[in-house]
Amino acid sequence: MKKIILASFCLLAAYAPAALAQTAGKTKGPALKFTGGDTHDFGKVKKGPIVHHKFEFTNTGNEPLIINDANPSCGCTDVKFDKQPILPGKKGHIEVGLRTAEQHGIFLKDVSVLSNAKNAGPDKRYVIHFTGEAIEDPNHPSPPAPQHKK
Repeated sequence: MKKIILASFCLLAAYAPAALAQTAGKTKGPALKFTGGDTHDFGKVKKGPIVHHKFEFTNTGNEPLIINDANPSCGCTDVKFDKQPILPGKKGHIEVGLRTAEQHGIFLKDVSVLSNAKNAGPDKRYVIHFTGEAIEDPNHPSPPAPQHKK
């Protein structure tokens, strides 16, 4: 009897790490994981054109991920996102477009992504960020700011 119990314990101990490895990294429910992180640095950009960046993510959970909305921190940013459910293991995108003509110097912008992801905050928001510095284009200078009279 002791040999059977010992043999059963040895088999269990041998297979337990393999079973745990299969579930490691999987979140119960949907989960967002951004390829390359959740922050993008545009670096120095000339004022005027719209600059774009596509944030790529993977649903690392075990249920479909649904993005309900993506809200930029200001009106100078346009956001496009996948409206179809992202199945487990599949990739999706959130694309931001920033109007640089409205930027002055260093900028830091955010987009709040509302979804059913389990790794989002308690308010179901996951925030992605982008930063950079808008510089004057010497070939297309901005008009001077209006002067206030006293």
